[in-house]
Amino acid sequence: MHSLLFKCKGQSIVEIALMTPLILVALYVPVDFGISIFTGHITQNAVRDGARIASTTDSMTNAKATSLATQVYNNLPERLVTGSPAIKQVTVKYYATGAANCAKFVEVQAQGTYNFFFYRLIGLLGFTPPDPIAISRTTRMSYEFQPTTNTGLCTAITATATHS
Repeated sequence: MHSLLFKCKGQSIVEIALMTPLILVALYVPVDFGISIFTGHITQNAVRDGARIASTTDSMTNAKATSLATQVYNNLPERLVTGSPAIKQVTVKYYATGAANCAKFVEVQAQGTYNFFFYRLIGLLGFTPPDPIAISRTTRMSYEFQPTTNTGLCTAITATATHS
């Protein structure tokens, strides 16, 4: 009876040692996927805020567009990095010329790469982890200081800036 108890204790330790990595991977992979979705959401919020600021700026110039691109870049999440699929950068474009009475608008775009961290734990078990994913978000907003009746969208860029 006494030797049977010692065999069971050893078996429990071996089972825990074998199952722990699998349980940790099963828990961390959904967390990593959720963090990637959250990173995309924060990126979208930064782009939307930048477009909102740009749409209410009196007159958009290249200098103001550069300042805004820097501000949006600083609001991007740190998890968004420069990597293989995409370079971490922000582009601000102001469309103000084209047909007569065209609708002016501002476009702000941010992009970067999200590197999965916890998915790399799968590599310890012999599986191939997924490649990093590119996250790109764009927002267009109508320029506030323009007539209410417009014939169409403006097609030419008047001011532009990129920060990377």
